[in-house]
Amino acid sequence: MSHWKPTTCMRCAVGCGQHQRGVDQGYGVDKVRGDYDHPATEGLSCERGIRETENPDGEWLTEPLIRRGDTLRPTSWEQALGVVAAEFIQAIAADPDSVAVLGSGQQTNEAAYALGKLARGGIGTRHFDANTTLCMASAVRAYYDAFGSDAPPPTYDDIPEAETHVVWGANPAVAHPVLYRWILDSAADPDGRLVVVDPVESETAADADRYVAPDPGTDLELARAVLARLVGTDRIDRGFVDAYTEGYDELVDSLPDAERTAETAGVPMETVDALADAFAAPTLLYWGMGVNQSANGTDAARMLVNLCLATGNLGPGTGPFSLTGQANSMGARVVSSKETWPGQRPFADQDHRAAVASAWGVPLSRLPDDAGPGPVGIVDQINRGNVDVCWTVATNPVAGMPDATNVERSLDDVFLVAQDAFRSETVEHADVVLPAATWGESEGTTTNMERRVSRVTAVSDTVDSVRQDIDIIAALGNRIDENLFDEPPIGPEAVFDEIRALTEGTVADCSGITYDRLERELAVRWPAPDEETQGGYRYYEGGGENGDADDGAESESWSFPTDSGRARFSAATYRGLPEPTDATYPLLLTTGRRAGAYNTGVRTRETTSEFPTARIHPETAGQYIDLLDRGRTVVESRRARITVDLAPDDSVPTGAIWMDVHNPAVNDLTVPAVDPDSNEPNYKQCAVRLASPDAGPTVTQNGLPRTGTLDGD
Repeated sequence: MSHWKPTTCMRCAVGCGQHQRGVDQGYGVDKVRGDYDHPATEGLSCERGIRETENPDGEWLTEPLIRRGDTLRPTSWEQALGVVAAEFIQAIAADPDSVAVLGSGQQTNEAAYALGKLARGGIGTRHFDANTTLCMASAVRAYYDAFGSDAPPPTYDDIPEAETHVVWGANPAVAHPVLYRWILDSAADPDGRLVVVDPVESETAADADRYVAPDPGTDLELARAVLARLVGTDRIDRGFVDAYTEGYDELVDSLPDAERTAETAGVPMETVDALADAFAAPTLLYWGMGVNQSANGTDAARMLVNLCLATGNLGPGTGPFSLTGQANSMGARVVSSKETWPGQRPFADQDHRAAVASAWGVPLSRLPDDAGPGPVGIVDQINRGNVDVCWTVATNPVAGMPDATNVERSLDDVFLVAQDAFRSETVEHADVVLPAATWGESEGTTTNMERRVSRVTAVSDTVDSVRQDIDIIAALGNRIDENLFDEPPIGPEAVFDEIRALTEGTVADCSGITYDRLERELAVRWPAPDEETQGGYRYYEGGGENGDADDGAESESWSFPTDSGRARFSAATYRGLPEPTDATYPLLLTTGRRAGAYNTGVRTRETTSEFPTARIHPETAGQYIDLLDRGRTVVESRRARITVDLAPDDSVPTGAIWMDVHNPAVNDLTVPAVDPDSNEPNYKQCAVRLASPDAGPTVTQNGLPRTGTLDGD
């Protein structure tokens, strides 16, 4: 009988420790259960993570495929890799930037690192990114601006210590159920409370002691109103601000009138005052995709950090805690050379670039000069004819990127290589398909949202025609530069040791984390500069001489990796929605997570209908009753039209439609506008209308109406 092995769930970024057991005969995972010895989650594990690991519903890829005419047909690994390598080499010879690589937060640290090493050091392309930019880039930019480094200052240990839990633009009851249990337990204490800010009354909002519903897309304005009110009523922790921050006076000068800004957010001043009151107690402020996935996402995230800094809510039991979506988004950001070199080494710093080039054994001149335009920008470059080859690894851009119909057309114009474990919408457009191992079949490490690195282990072999991500990457890499990797199969521990060495001495130091240590301790937080210590609350060095941090700012000690050593406030300006409603498109579409699926739902896509469900307030639905056919209608944006099942739901604000971000049809509608500082797309708001299912399309390929004008004249 197979033995139980400790591992980490790869469904989301909570990083639940699990025990897994392989089947006795054949291939696959037999049983999964929580690991009570795991220091992060102590035996807790959500039912969905277990189900998606034990019994995913997706169609597994079991052999390499190559396109013959309109059909993907089986081929050998040698032929598949040979064809791909030939296309890569030809494109690189013309221009390394003509190759685009899209990675994922679903890879192990080792595979993400190897992919970045190949993209940046082997190919030398600036057109490399990962789908983590689609969910976390705005929060990442805000953290860098405030603290000089990525990742939340708090850890899971701070959740029970907080008194007020403010959840802003997130639904952890659905997205992170294990973490949400800790929030609920803490909020249930006699002095605890839960405050939820969300335009849609989500499952999390249903549990709140106070629920605040701003107008969609106005998170920045609401946060500015709250901060202006805190300043105006003299509720600022000046001791902390004066001792440990900079930029406060400039921020105050930039703040608008609280009442006017609250009106923009659609929130009464009484509610603004209640939100301001929430920061009087030790407060943890969580936020998610509702804030990040916006053209104002970085500024909104900056303002949430400002709220914590201004009220002294930085330190154990308090602080700004962004909730990461994908399982290894944190690891991909630290090690993959996506926006920084491994260890958060600044991308443009010549000393760091030289250190990376030396470690990889590649010419410094091969490393690109900048980190690239992000995933949406890469699609733009394809459309401009500047990219000839695209390689997607454990990601599904045809379903997961905004304006997905345009993405689909763009990828049809390049030589597309899709590397994945399951058949996806992107796979259907590929010229070559490379089948990769998945959860329960892979070895390596992952990093959860509180910076804990833990092992991912294999409890099952794969069929002979399926390979590890890291081995596929190495096999291609060595055809491009024969000295880039050892010959596969690659031992992940050796790759992790390479990562450790490159992060040594950096703000994201993982040099003290070894496979032997992970076997003993199961999970270790970075920074870990030696094998005895690990990170706790970031930047906080404890109390002063008396060791008592409760005596106020003067007794504390902080160290931020900024030029001044202080945390930084940031001013912000609201730019409005990139696509507001008008007479032609009078409804606002927003998207969110559904409990039964994750990412683009490739592993598990639960549905009882071939059409996505659109939730709409009954009052709004009543205005369009003539466009319904037995509960079915069409949602139309300037980019596409899709048939939906309409579900009246008074938790959705009037004038809005809520749809499932996991459904592959939904992103046909969304707008490809991005935040200018982070390149993260504005998934959450776009203008739509309802149309009769019997009517023909009213939008053309370029998104303009067939009749009339955009303003309805």
